[in-house]
Amino acid sequence: MKRFKHILLILILAVTSAGTYAQQGNDEQLTVPLSSPGKPYTLKVHLVQGSIKVTGYEGKDILITVSASQGEDEENDNENVKEKNLEGMKRLSSHGGYEVSAKELDNTVTINTSNPNKTVNLTLKVPQDVKLKVGTVNEGVLEIENIKGEVEANNVNDKIDLKDISGSVVANTVNGDVTVTFKAVDPSAPMAFSTLNGDIRVTLPADVKANLKMKSDNGEVYSGFDIDLDKTAPNITKSNENGVLKLTKDDWIKGKINGGGQELMLKTMQGDIFVKKGTR
Repeated sequence: MKRFKHILLILILAVTSAGTYAQQGNDEQLTVPLSSPGKPYTLKVHLVQGSIKVTGYEGKDILITVSASQGEDEENDNENVKEKNLEGMKRLSSHGGYEVSAKELDNTVTINTSNPNKTVNLTLKVPQDVKLKVGTVNEGVLEIENIKGEVEANNVNDKIDLKDISGSVVANTVNGDVTVTFKAVDPSAPMAFSTLNGDIRVTLPADVKANLKMKSDNGEVYSGFDIDLDKTAPNITKSNENGVLKLTKDDWIKGKINGGGQELMLKTMQGDIFVKKGTR
């Protein structure tokens, strides 16, 4: 019978003072071994409050560095404490600790936190060949570099910054820029990059073959590549549904670079799009 390896690591820290914690740089670490080191694996990381930085390296384990930061809500709480009449009493503690869990099963690792209101920042060093899915909502950026494989990055209220990626990327945020630099592109994988409020900057290898589909509702689109543009007229549709008349014009910039390949979609509402030519 096949033996399954199931590891659950939980880090619980009692932090006396968020301010002191930040000054001392008192980070804590977890090491997560894989069931099959050296083989492709899946890593999922999700936060509600905090930043995530993932860097590929030559090792075989996943190294997690955890730090807590004092968010805006905690600073407001401190101001509220000052306004209270404490009658000579002294404050002994603030907001307690945090909990980060890392669960490994058959080369799939899931990392998250237990308290969605606590701002926790994660810095990970990981084996490079990975299927990576990361996301955060508030108080943090997503940074990923030196990864080989599939990357899915989702943010809400900050930027996404990916460097030296070999493989494919799907990246989406709401309020922030999306910046991606590729060393190599998986020719079999379609990709997408989107934001509502921010610029999109994607640097591709000079010899990449791709079909581009791009749109900025309130910005400009720039390319460092010579693009064979699709001259087809925009698709216009009219509808009448429950007495509501609707006119829709599907106005995308479409074209091929280096003869065409998989689709690369880039879309923003408030911002510009830059498709840059890197090296071969």
